[in-house]
Amino acid sequence: MKALVLTAPQGPQSATVTERDTPVPAAGEVRVALKAAALNHRELWVSLGQYPGMQLPAILGADGAGVVDAVGEGVDADMVGREVVLYPAANWGDNPDYPSPEFGCLGMPYPGTLAEYICVPADAVVAKPAGLTFAEAAAIPLAGLTAWRCLTTKGNLKAGEKVLITGIGGGVAIQALIFAVAMGAEVYVTSGAQDKIDQAVALGAKGGVVYKQEKWGKSLAALAGSVDVVIDGAPAVSFAEYSRCLNMGARVVIYGPTGGAKFQVVAPELFFRHATIHGSAMGTLDDFRAMMAFVAERNIKPVIDSQFNLDQAVDALLYLQNDHGMGKIVVNI
Repeated sequence: MKALVLTAPQGPQSATVTERDTPVPAAGEVRVALKAAALNHRELWVSLGQYPGMQLPAILGADGAGVVDAVGEGVDADMVGREVVLYPAANWGDNPDYPSPEFGCLGMPYPGTLAEYICVPADAVVAKPAGLTFAEAAAIPLAGLTAWRCLTTKGNLKAGEKVLITGIGGGVAIQALIFAVAMGAEVYVTSGAQDKIDQAVALGAKGGVVYKQEKWGKSLAALAGSVDVVIDGAPAVSFAEYSRCLNMGARVVIYGPTGGAKFQVVAPELFFRHATIHGSAMGTLDDFRAMMAFVAERNIKPVIDSQFNLDQAVDALLYLQNDHGMGKIVVNI
């Protein structure tokens, strides 16, 4: 089979589309003939050796959708032919609050989705929503799961609450916007560019502020007042500006370190508001199932920026690296 393989952490241009043995499903597994995969910045970090627990060579890619074409021992043969979406990780463990030491993503340490076939546990696939194409379904898993857990498990978002999503344009931020609007929230965003804020408004946001302007927190307060939930992938450059806009009982959920790993907290801005800060990354298999059920029920569609073929997978990675537009990059297989 063809697959995008990384053998040395020398950047995305060092990955190559090459022939690998077609995997055979073990007991309890299904093999999925992949129809589409999607990129995340994680692939760039892995290609640069900037991810913990590097294990090479690796077939890249965490997001995928396709058709079950073979099953291992103990798996219902009726699964063959089913259109499915893949849980983008494995081995979360028994504690729903945080993952086990064995937890990892598809695409390193586990085989990835930028390939013609992949074998995964039979319970790690869910039915592809009928309203989605394979490309649309593949664009949801990792970013969608991260956004879903931020909003629900950690953010405890309720209909009618105000949500701030920083850095709109990134995969998690866009999916968080789409989910939050569907949940009945009033959503505000930040971005470095007004055109991305305009696109966010077209997706249902009430408005946004450009974070490149000085003291943008004042503009946020004038626009939104106090916010109940913050979904933040760049706290080092954002927290100080929005912290005075936190409502009583606000929940700040941090899922990334864009802009730096450290940020300063002014304690009274938290304890006088009875606010909390949560960290979140990825999510459980139950989170994934709940998210995909919500996607199917609400006929939610992701934003796709562009599409490539598997033979163009390296070009797709370079496009991702070079500040692409708003939305996911899909690789059709």
